Amino acid sequence: MSKPVYLAVYNTLADWEPGHATAQLARAGYEIRTVGPTLEAVTTVGGLRIQPDLALDDVRPSDAALLILPGADLWDTGDELAPFARKAREFLDAGVPVAAICGATAGMAREGLLDDRDHTSAISFYLAATGYGGGERYVEADAVTDGGLVTAGPTEPVAFAREILRLLKVYDDEAVDAWYRLFHDSDAEAYAVLEKAGVL
Repeated sequence: MSKPVYLAVYNTLADWEPGHATAQLARAGYEIRTVGPTLEAVTTVGGLRIQPDLALDDVRPSDAALLILPGADLWDTGDELAPFARKAREFLDAGVPVAAICGATAGMAREGLLDDRDHTSAISFYLAATGYGGGERYVEADAVTDGGLVTAGPTEPVAFAREILRLLKVYDDEAVDAWYRLFHDSDAEAYAVLEKAGVL
């Protein structure tokens, strides 16, 4: 049985960013466990209330397959989410992958986790504003995986999920490519590939 995937949840979380990844991982048999700053309920930017399964302090990399960090307004308005970036460092140091999208990439930058990894985000100067040292490693791409860390911008939840599915080897490369073409490009021909692979 696979270890669970931890999904970080916090106030102002961008609802649309982790959904493709978590839905597909759950369909593939992964348990998705939500991790909040505490066990108190949080409210997403879309107004959904989420009751965390775990508090951040109780999360151990050895218990998880992956940590997903969605974007949120709070990443850019102070240090409230900095503990999640520190937890990401703990995961990466333990060899457990992390996936960060949108504002969470700025959190990774502030924590120094992008200084020696190829990465992307919404746009290069968004990360440059953090004062981080990894500007030369910025890649103009929909999503990037390097050193166990997936990064993506806010408009790329499907590419973000694609990189996660590849990283965890949920499906073979042909099936992941077809899944991306179906959900990103509305490529009807990809449906047959996924059906044959037993993904749908």
